Amino acid sequence: MRDPAFPHRHLLGIEGLTPAEINYLLDLSDRYVGVNRGPEKTSDALRGRTIVNLFFENSTRTRTSFELAAKRLGANVINMQVETSSVVKGETLIDTAVTLNAMHPDVLAVRHPDSGAVKLLADKVNCGVVNGGDGSHEHPTQALLDALTIRRRKGRLSGLLVAICGDVLHSRVARSNFLLLLTMGARVRIIAPRTLIPSGVDRLGVEVFTDMTAGLKDVDIVMMLRVQSERMRGSFIPSVREYFHFFGLDRAKLGQAKPDALIMHPGPMNRGTEIDSDVADDVERSVIREQVELGVAVRMAVLEVLANNASAHNAAGHNAAGHNAAADSRQGLPGRTGT
Repeated sequence: MRDPAFPHRHLLGIEGLTPAEINYLLDLSDRYVGVNRGPEKTSDALRGRTIVNLFFENSTRTRTSFELAAKRLGANVINMQVETSSVVKGETLIDTAVTLNAMHPDVLAVRHPDSGAVKLLADKVNCGVVNGGDGSHEHPTQALLDALTIRRRKGRLSGLLVAICGDVLHSRVARSNFLLLLTMGARVRIIAPRTLIPSGVDRLGVEVFTDMTAGLKDVDIVMMLRVQSERMRGSFIPSVREYFHFFGLDRAKLGQAKPDALIMHPGPMNRGTEIDSDVADDVERSVIREQVELGVAVRMAVLEVLANNASAHNAAGHNAAGHNAAADSRQGLPGRTGT
């Protein structure tokens, strides 16, 4: 049977998850942190299972994190190289899904440049699917690892004041994070130039600032975002130098936050654009390297739960054409690009 604490067959986004489901994944991830820091890091939790990494965008850290997580659980791992696959020969995303489904994988970890593409693929397969980032829509495992990092350092999420700063418009990380943080009872501010603030974002319950000094006042967490030049069509910032002057995190701006405020960044960092090296490397307050470490534990938890749920789903005789279970229907509706 599916795990009653997390009954979903896919993890397509944070949207639709309950606080109990989020806490369940964080608690399981927390246990894997201890495993990963011990001398024996591997288990046979997913022995005999197959995990496929299907990344339609370039990625090093996320794909490697998924691969390492799967291997530490004892799974067989296949990294599909999209640039050398049938996709570049004209195969559609649905054709790719049907082909992979015929090979009976247990979980697909998918990254795609288009919002909603991972949901489309998930509708065509019998296995579990985890969204490794789709366009500007969501990146759920990044939000979970960020939440785990905060919870381990601060002991809670509820009641904290979190500032998410920078290129919010193009950031799937921002969207997943403020969905999770608001669900868990945190207050969320976004700080960005007007050109990088999504339309209507204030209706989601976040506080909007266009000035770093005002926005960082008394915050508990400062989460910087990468400037995603590859997604920009037009001029969103006048220059890198001016952007850093007004919106890059340096020691002076950080001084507005609480003295024990944590510094976060999903990576890869553009030093001197989004963040100054002095604060990025602050051994007392920066948790950027810890985020990378905890990402493996979070993905171990997610892969284990989804693989087991997929096995239960298939044992019940479901197929890809008719799997519309209530537990899955709450997730995966693509948001507007840029939110």
